[in-house]
Amino acid sequence: MRDTRRTRLVLLVLLAIALALIAINYSDGSSSAVRDIRNVGADVFGGAEHAVGAVSGFFTRSGSSGQVQTLQKEVAELRAELSQAQLSRSDYAQLRQLLLLAGAGQYRIVAATVIAVGQGFQQTVTLDAGSSAGIRAGDTVLNGQGLVGEVTAVTSSTSTVLLASDSSSGVGVAVAPSGQLGHVTGPGTASGSGLMRLQMLSSAAVLQPGDEMVTAASVPYVPGVPVGTVTTLVNQPGSLTAVAMVRPFVDFSALGVVGVVIVPPASNPRFATLPPLPHPGPTVTVTVTAKPAKPGPNSAPTPGVGG
Repeated sequence: MRDTRRTRLVLLVLLAIALALIAINYSDGSSSAVRDIRNVGADVFGGAEHAVGAVSGFFTRSGSSGQVQTLQKEVAELRAELSQAQLSRSDYAQLRQLLLLAGAGQYRIVAATVIAVGQGFQQTVTLDAGSSAGIRAGDTVLNGQGLVGEVTAVTSSTSTVLLASDSSSGVGVAVAPSGQLGHVTGPGTASGSGLMRLQMLSSAAVLQPGDEMVTAASVPYVPGVPVGTVTTLVNQPGSLTAVAMVRPFVDFSALGVVGVVIVPPASNPRFATLPPLPHPGPTVTVTVTAKPAKPGPNSAPTPGVGG
């Protein structure tokens, strides 16, 4: 009983130290106070390891080798968690935005990181997660801003994603707030503007600059993923429906942490994932009361007044 209590006590101390170090590692390292805390934390953690070694020796002498192995395994797991927690501040921010969007759309995702950019004719990237994580060809890929693309090939540990910016990519979209449907195609490598092309399906559809859109409920993408914003209307002779250029929400040249949707939402989130529109500030109204002008020496007399 005494050995078990000591084991739990040491383990609790290590857990507390690990959590504290994780919190400190996410903080701004430019502060001298934070650096001092990190140094002290390293000394404490090192001291804790010596303590574990001493306790391990005691348990070994006492014949409790099973408890020693369990404690050593817990220490190894804590070290692994601390190593994995060394995310860059940029990755942490991207992951936070990704989780917020996934929560708004009720998507079940697998987080992954872009590890390579394709060099062929198509615009593709490679992710560090594959079929062993539940990813399949045809899955939708997004990040904290919106639609990234579609999984086209999978191995056990990697995935290939065709970006929505590729000229061969086509995305069915719904324009907010009307819900009118359209089709967006990527600019490909030939376009230097990075703008995508939107063509509406109905001749009655009306577009305005600033209109935002999400993926429609169509294959292969899950519905409700933000796509982009209308920038300019295109006057295309012979077109029976409205045409516009769209600036995507995602910066395809700076992809890092992404999410692969492995389970679609139970219901269409529609426009719940779009960023809120900015609210204009209050309008200040100033009322000025004009005073009647004083009559001058040469002014004409008022009719009906005087002799």
